[in-house]
Amino acid sequence: MSSGNAPENAPDNAIVIDRVSKTYQTRKGRRVHAVQNLSLVVRRGQVFGFLGANGAGKTTTIKMACGLVMPTAGQIHVNGYDVLRQRGQAMRQMGTVLEGTRNVYWRLSAWQNLMYFGRLKGVIGKRLKSRAEQLLKELDLWERRNDPLRMFSRGMQQKVAIACALVSDPPIVLLDEPTLGLDVKAARSVKQWISALAEEQGKTVVLTTHQLAMAQELCHQVAIMSHGRLIANRPTTELLDLFRQEYYQVRFAGSLDDQVLEQFDGFTTRRENGDTILSGILTEGTTVYDLVDRARSLGLELIAVAQVEPNLEEVFVRLIDAADSVGAVDAHAPGQPVQDRSPARAGVPAVSPARRDGSGGDPLK
Repeated sequence: MSSGNAPENAPDNAIVIDRVSKTYQTRKGRRVHAVQNLSLVVRRGQVFGFLGANGAGKTTTIKMACGLVMPTAGQIHVNGYDVLRQRGQAMRQMGTVLEGTRNVYWRLSAWQNLMYFGRLKGVIGKRLKSRAEQLLKELDLWERRNDPLRMFSRGMQQKVAIACALVSDPPIVLLDEPTLGLDVKAARSVKQWISALAEEQGKTVVLTTHQLAMAQELCHQVAIMSHGRLIANRPTTELLDLFRQEYYQVRFAGSLDDQVLEQFDGFTTRRENGDTILSGILTEGTTVYDLVDRARSLGLELIAVAQVEPNLEEVFVRLIDAADSVGAVDAHAPGQPVQDRSPARAGVPAVSPARRDGSGGDPLK
């Protein structure tokens, strides 16, 4: 482990991923590059969104950070501890909530789950009981502490899973789809608690989710992966600013058929009060005047055109599409070089990943 002012020892760095790659080999001898030369820094005390489509490499990266999978190359440090060389110390820095409440036992009560996982993590005696009581009261589960989890709603089970991850009071929490399948009220409760973990308790929260509205609401920083590579890593507000000048909402009278909608490729569609509203980012070389002319040429009744705030979903789709469109060679194909998948090559503003020390290195700055 490095010393001095190396990024893994910097006081404000919670997780440092340094040039990490993971390659699998199938039974037929085909090499699959799940993660490719990934460098990433997660700052302490922030909610960090780790996003990507299925197969992007997010889960593999999280498993490597948790010590469940060994990287083919590179290093990962958690609060300064090398995950490979100091695994026990590194793992004590983290609490993890897996998708689908898989880290709790449904036959046990909420209290029994906390007692079990607390002792596994080295918390015992009065300290464990006090911590368990605190968590269950904060999550409004104290009155149901002796009921088996199989009698709980999905939202209550998810709360117990979060409590089990936090029973040892770890400084870092990894949450995988924490609101998946929850009703609106339960999801709101979990989101409020995630925010409080960082804002009030100073914990670092790494959030992996496909619910981009939640990521936009909660995350201070967002990293996006595609085909095993990092294609974006910025504060959420800066990521939204990339397309702020290009995002428009167009309102037409009545409904539009599929043939007409095809003329507005890349725009999302919704109906409101009998009108059709298209929202999206203008493609390279297209102006708002081109959009108006296209509507007139199609004989559409245009009610309004407005520049609006982009959302993270639009930015995410734009960056992923750009990364997918650059390079015809399959990044997972054996014996083939990985093509440059930089979004800048596809007409999207460049978004450079952070350097090893966590600083920018972004050409747009």
